[in-house]
Amino acid sequence: MKLQIRFTKATGLGNDFVIIDDREGILSSDPGELAVALCDRHFGVGADGLLILKKSVRADFLMEYYNADGSHGGMCGNGGRSLAMYAYSRGMAGSNIRFEALDHLYHAEVTNNGVRLRMKTPQDLRPDIILQVAGTRVDGFFVDTGSPHFVTFCNDLGGVDVELLGRLLRYHEQFQPHGTNVDFVKVLGKSELAVRTYERGVEAETLACGTGAVAAAFVSGLRRGVQSPVTVGVRSGDALTVEIADPTEVWLEGGVDILFDGECLYDSDSHRISSSILQPGGLNE
Repeated sequence: MKLQIRFTKATGLGNDFVIIDDREGILSSDPGELAVALCDRHFGVGADGLLILKKSVRADFLMEYYNADGSHGGMCGNGGRSLAMYAYSRGMAGSNIRFEALDHLYHAEVTNNGVRLRMKTPQDLRPDIILQVAGTRVDGFFVDTGSPHFVTFCNDLGGVDVELLGRLLRYHEQFQPHGTNVDFVKVLGKSELAVRTYERGVEAETLACGTGAVAAAFVSGLRRGVQSPVTVGVRSGDALTVEIADPTEVWLEGGVDILFDGECLYDSDSHRISSSILQPGGLNE
């Protein structure tokens, strides 16, 4: 069966997404295969993940997130910020936005710098984890910031083999059965970090990770005395800002670009995308 799908491409500092407005409920109950097809960078639109906007009875909308490999993702900070900007740009919400994701109610604000999103309280902190991977000792900290993260500090961020070490740590038995994202962090100053993140579900290093930036800032505050608000430089060369007023109030802020709109045909039998039509659009038109 072929399904005509309208979509929008957006990016939060290089962490990119395909967005589908499914308030009419036309998608299947399990859009994982659709996520794989749309996010494919050779045969699809190309993205780190698929964001689906659905109706909500208690907020402006409900967000569902699927990783590029089709797995149902945890909370995605840049995805939440991107979907908030999309809803604002299309008149679905005002500049103060409330949305549901994974049974949690989030609050976002459209600002002059992009979108500011209140994140979940970091939880399940596991400090002083020592692992051996590829003959290398890796010390770090686990924390759940809406998605699970293993944070490790390093002095030579550019010299880290993020793909190799990230993959080994992501699948390490210490973090089974669900695995973890992995953040390599360098402290640059009293309120500044640089971070590279290997993301599960994408199974590669991404150009930015919102929950990873929060995890890095949170752990750096506890262990390295880094002070809020924290500027977190990401792989794309841009930066996110993490504000931690106290452990129960954490905000993530950064730019969002709505890149273009498009339509495509999705064949649910072959799981392939065809006949894409792209149209420049969004806030940056």
